[in-house]
Amino acid sequence: MVQQNFSATIDDWVAKTQTRMIAVFKTAAQYVVEDVRERTPIDTGYLRNSLTLSLDGPLPMRGSEGDGYQAPPYAAVIAGADLGDTIYASFVANYAAAVEYGAQGRQGAGMVRLSVQNWQSHVNRATAEAKSAVRSRG
Repeated sequence: MVQQNFSATIDDWVAKTQTRMIAVFKTAAQYVVEDVRERTPIDTGYLRNSLTLSLDGPLPMRGSEGDGYQAPPYAAVIAGADLGDTIYASFVANYAAAVEYGAQGRQGAGMVRLSVQNWQSHVNRATAEAKSAVRSRG
């Protein structure tokens, strides 16, 4: 009887830990995407709106403003990810690299590079939120 209770307790702890790890992974991924979007300069809004997420690999560039492309909601892709999946984020606007790295005498915005450098802080923030949620539930 004691063995069953101990095993059940461990199984419950493992399940809760797995759930928290997935929550931290998805929340931190969302924070990175939001960071990239916030750092992306806005002229017409096409570049920012061309940020696309996929679990199958980066999407090819499609062109520039006016091609009618509308990226699907990134939150849906993150929600469908499992722990261990790679979430690919890519701009489909054909001028994204020029904005990221700079071109024609313009300094690059570094929206992707700077956001990815903040990965640990995004994980820390997501972890703190997960811990807070556990404490508030008792």
